[in-house]
Amino acid sequence: MFPRPLPIRPPHALRWLGRRPDDGMSTVEYAIGTIAAAAFAAVLYTVVTGDAALAGLKAMLQRALSVNL
Repeated sequence: MFPRPLPIRPPHALRWLGRRPDDGMSTVEYAIGTIAAAAFAAVLYTVVTGDAALAGLKAMLQRALSVNL
C-alpha cells in the first residue's frame, strides 16, 4: 500500500571497511555506561560520607523528630 522507505545508509556503504555497521557498538556503550556509573557512585559516596553531609542529615532528622505540641 505504502512505498517502502529507503534505508538511511545502503548496506554496501560500509562494505569497504570489512565490517557491519553495528559491530562493537553495544560493547562500547555498555563500557562507557559502566564507567560513568562507577564514577558517579564514587563522587556520591564521597559527598555523602563527608562531614558536611552528615551534619546536615543529623540536623534535618533532629528538626523532623522534635515536634512542638
